[in-house]
Amino acid sequence: MALSEVYWDREIPLPKLAPVQAKVTVALVALLCFINSYDGEFVFDDSEAIVNNKDLKPATPLNNIWTNDFWGSNLSSNSSHKSYRPLTVLTFRLNYLVAGGLHPVGFHVLNIVLHAVISALMIDVFAILIGGLAYDENNRKLNHAPKTSLLAALFFAAHPVHTESVAGIVGRADLLCALFFQLSFLTYCKAFNRGSDRDDRFSVQWVVVSLLLCAAAMLCKEQGITVLGVNAAFDVLLICNVNVYELSQRLLLRKNPLDVSEMLRTGLLTRLALMGLGGLSMLYARWRIMGTGPPAFTEVDNPASFAENIFLRIVNYNYYYSLNAWLLLCPWWLCFDWSMGCVPLIKSATDWRMVWLLLLWCVLIGLISQALCSQDSQRRRTLTLGLVLLVVPFLPACNIFFRVGFVIAERVLYLSSAGYCLLLAYSLGHCCYHWNKYRKLLCVSVLLLLCVYVARCALRSHQWRSEQSLFTSALPVCPLNAKVHYNVGKNLADRGNTTAAIRYYREAVRLHPTYVHAMNNLGNILKERNELIEAEQLLSKAVSIQPDFAAAWMNLGIVQNSLQKFEEAEQSYWNAIRFRKKYPDCYYNLGRLYADQNRHVDALNAWRNATVLKPDHSLAWNNMVILLDNTGNLGQAELIGREALKLLPNDHTIMFSLANVLGKLQKYKESEGFFLHALRINPNAASCHGNLAVLYHRWGKLELAKKHYELSLKLDPEAPGTRDNYNMLRRKLDQLKRSAP
Repeated sequence: MALSEVYWDREIPLPKLAPVQAKVTVALVALLCFINSYDGEFVFDDSEAIVNNKDLKPATPLNNIWTNDFWGSNLSSNSSHKSYRPLTVLTFRLNYLVAGGLHPVGFHVLNIVLHAVISALMIDVFAILIGGLAYDENNRKLNHAPKTSLLAALFFAAHPVHTESVAGIVGRADLLCALFFQLSFLTYCKAFNRGSDRDDRFSVQWVVVSLLLCAAAMLCKEQGITVLGVNAAFDVLLICNVNVYELSQRLLLRKNPLDVSEMLRTGLLTRLALMGLGGLSMLYARWRIMGTGPPAFTEVDNPASFAENIFLRIVNYNYYYSLNAWLLLCPWWLCFDWSMGCVPLIKSATDWRMVWLLLLWCVLIGLISQALCSQDSQRRRTLTLGLVLLVVPFLPACNIFFRVGFVIAERVLYLSSAGYCLLLAYSLGHCCYHWNKYRKLLCVSVLLLLCVYVARCALRSHQWRSEQSLFTSALPVCPLNAKVHYNVGKNLADRGNTTAAIRYYREAVRLHPTYVHAMNNLGNILKERNELIEAEQLLSKAVSIQPDFAAAWMNLGIVQNSLQKFEEAEQSYWNAIRFRKKYPDCYYNLGRLYADQNRHVDALNAWRNATVLKPDHSLAWNNMVILLDNTGNLGQAELIGREALKLLPNDHTIMFSLANVLGKLQKYKESEGFFLHALRINPNAASCHGNLAVLYHRWGKLELAKKHYELSLKLDPEAPGTRDNYNMLRRKLDQLKRSAP
């Protein structure tokens, strides 16, 4: 098992640090790279996975995280993405409990700390993969490549492609998966007896613990199961010292057949059988939990996987691989989303981008040939294990075994980048060994590369601090990506800049003519700007493209109602409810339609349905009280108002409406109490001051009435009826003064 010191290691232009010093250095570099994201906002996918995920709330039963997906949807649902990551969700829930709510600082800090810990542990992983598993006389693990492992860990700590996983809170899944991946590998290394020189001794218990840690990695993110492939490669190449080139020659040429008894003696087959059985058990359990069906993705998510021509499908997959490789080599063009036209499909063999595929495979074939055929055993093992660590964790994202829901995702490169960093550190060490006269130049190059990485990480993590900067940063990288334009537009609309938002929504629809969400949002803005004809056209097109788009049906109903197309509006509302059974806002708008048509009973029923589905639906409660008040049903209005305030005790609009009802019922004292309570919550409500003044006027408290009339007119001089009532009160006061003795 023990190997001699790695010959190129001493030439690496780094100081030889003690193990603790090396880990602290790497951790500090990791912190330096991403520390400026600690106080960022919840951005992009954080909204669905954290802000809107009920599984984080203390009121939600803890068992729900074991039956729901990463986004809080039930795994049995057809709309579920089948991402089963309960341990990751559990850490989100703990963040929520510790912070006492949704405060992003705690979430970000934990991500940064996790990356620092993972980066420090990478030293141990790289040391074993490069220099082998060796112990001193005190059974302490030796590092035969201290400088190479340190350099590789520094590259890993500072690689900019990690920004999405560290600065984006949902990247917690990748971080936890990587941590348990490392622990599973390091635990597997412990399985080999340190106190004996016999190669046939290993601990089954440690292998089992390694499998349990692999299961934990898989419960953080599906990619975690790939550690079994790395463990197997490590066992074959380093523990059993198998020469892969010679082994392949034996199998291909059928010379010197494999000595199975030797494999049995070393325990290799036993260990591989244990890992194979464990891996199959995990996959079977995962398949059962998932509902025995894969998630349903659309052509928008992964267009290459829908290509009918298998040659073009394979070509585009390989082009995606080359783009992922480029992100590792030159992580400058980074984007939060690479879908929707960001990477146009290759549609013919004459496309100039075919050069990148050829270049990728030329490099890979060159590395593989060196890994297999080199006479240098250390180079052979390092290159082979580096390639294994690069390729194996990437396999779940490569579209070979199943269709994935993305084109490129920087987060899936978090583990694969470790293999790249190992190969990069080896390449620099190899250059230093053979080109010793250029040592200073290489030293400057290494330092410069690390500085560029750190600067790029700092810039990119700053961009991840807010949705505005994140979405805007993607425009020059993926100008053809409709989703980028959509997200920029949505962010602008949320901040009130609807004029600019319209421009980006229109561009999103131009780039992707069937982008129904962009049509829906654009239609909404046009509706608010009273551009109803175009809004109706856009929303009608959206529901024709996606007939089950409930939100678009509801918005279409609102527009049709405004255009006085009452029958069409009613049908649109019912279509929305048909596709989304629990849709309180749609029932509310349906009630408004019925109220406009004087169908009072239907309106009350619709609003009651809204409050049943959403008990805190303030507008529905308030409209019921107002409608009953206006139709003279004051007793029922009072009951509804009191029921509403039990659920919404601080809603000043319901207090105002109930106070009006009580005033008409001549319950002046109670009415006054509700008016005053409403004014304590919202003291600048002119209408509330005006109606309280009317109450005092009726009640005979004329001076108080005068005071509140004046406050109302001060807040809103054009308040309808208030000026007339105030003038009437003044005339009455004048009469009283004249008639006084």
